Amino acid sequence: MFSFLHHQALRLIGLTLVLSGSLLQTAAADATATKSLPLQELRLFTEIFAKIQNDYVEKIDDKALIKHAVEGMLSGLDPHSAYLDKRSFKNLQVDTEGKFGGLGVEITLQNGYIRVVTPIDDTPAFKAGIKAGDVITRIDGTLVKNMSLSDAMEKMRGEPGTRIKLQIARENTSKPLDFTITRAIIKITSVKSRSLEPGFGYVRITQFQTATGGNLLKAIRKLKKNNNGQLKGLVLDLRNNPGGILKAAIEVSDAFLSKGEIVSTHGRNKDSDSVFK
Repeated sequence: MFSFLHHQALRLIGLTLVLSGSLLQTAAADATATKSLPLQELRLFTEIFAKIQNDYVEKIDDKALIKHAVEGMLSGLDPHSAYLDKRSFKNLQVDTEGKFGGLGVEITLQNGYIRVVTPIDDTPAFKAGIKAGDVITRIDGTLVKNMSLSDAMEKMRGEPGTRIKLQIARENTSKPLDFTITRAIIKITSVKSRSLEPGFGYVRITQFQTATGGNLLKAIRKLKKNNNGQLKGLVLDLRNNPGGILKAAIEVSDAFLSKGEIVSTHGRNKDSDSVFK
């Protein structure tokens, strides 16, 4: 078919999951092999940990210290290696599935404020009148100034049918606006397409989700149908695509490549080695 895919398109956070899983398995497998552990370095770590516990100017939560230590270890590796706690892993699963209970609003963090990028069409946020550029100041009565983006997203997500209260600051409006919105199932489509001119189509992939490969094929079939069964060319837009599931990226590549190796994975352990064609 078409061979437009650039190799940089395969920037996959799915590899983070692979690495994270491998680290967990390795730690479990080597738990009894104490001779291979760097005991002197671990002793240094425990001494520093105890020193912070006893002498730091203010009390620090033990779990927070361990979390920062783990993050520090991983920061010395490649940028796609990360530790995901239970909440972060759940959010990642939700994002890659492309379906969750929420409001249907894209947000960003700007100067410490949660700003609406755009409400998604036909979602509770869109129907309630939330607009691009709105600044969310409170979520269920809680001030969100300097709240992290992930915390704000988690507060807005929830079981479909439950209600959430938002306070909004809007440009050219003197008083804050209050909204009570009922959450619903939000489906995020990672593939968007349209015809450009006769014989040419445009497909944008916002991220690699579970259903991305199948949705891409559907989009191409629709574009062909709208162009009398033929496509001379296709623009594949992967700008600002943060990555996603490895399998989905392979399926997208396979739609455009007729033969040869698509991607391979190699690790220290042989069971990490895979070739996808």
